[in-house]
Amino acid sequence: MRFKKLPAFLGTLALSLTLAIGLTVPNTVRAQDEPAPEQAEANIAQGESGSEIPQNTYTQEETVAAAQKFFGGTTSGLAKAIEKAFSELGRPVGYIIGNEGSGAFVVGLRYGEGELVYKGGGSTKVYWQGPSVGWDIGGNASKVFTLVYDLRWTKDLYQRFPGVDGSLYIVAGVGLNYQRANGITLAPIRTGVGLRAGASIGYLAYTREKRINPF
Repeated sequence: MRFKKLPAFLGTLALSLTLAIGLTVPNTVRAQDEPAPEQAEANIAQGESGSEIPQNTYTQEETVAAAQKFFGGTTSGLAKAIEKAFSELGRPVGYIIGNEGSGAFVVGLRYGEGELVYKGGGSTKVYWQGPSVGWDIGGNASKVFTLVYDLRWTKDLYQRFPGVDGSLYIVAGVGLNYQRANGITLAPIRTGVGLRAGASIGYLAYTREKRINPF
């Protein structure tokens, strides 16, 4: 009688061990379509202000190719402007492509809108506006390709960026200058139709939404 009960006892013991192992061993099996935690995190849109921007950077060759595609061709001035920015600032973590309009008669205004594109993937809409004061006369409609440096969080872009005095660089119809605030540097590269003569001191405020008030 004792041996007849042995198989039942062993079956109960095996079931108990199976349940115990299932409770103590981490579940490493996921549904086929369920992404791994690290992949799910990577799938979060990096354009959201709450997501840190991966500090991957663009090479000079990648930047020139992106600028050529945006402007619809290549010029010696464009290549030289990018080369100057790389020699002085290094490799950017992203860039802003967009269009802007500006006008001035001593006091000027500038409005623009575009898209911030990250090297690590993702993008977000951005607007900018601001005044300038100086010896400026004329108007300008431009395409703008802005290199972005040391930006870790998208929300940090939404602030005023004063122009860096003495940074204006013009070569073969292409203009480059630097804007800097709180350790973040922007390097707008502009081409366009119109005339904007002189030097000005001002700032651009980058925002999530379009604003009429440039101040």
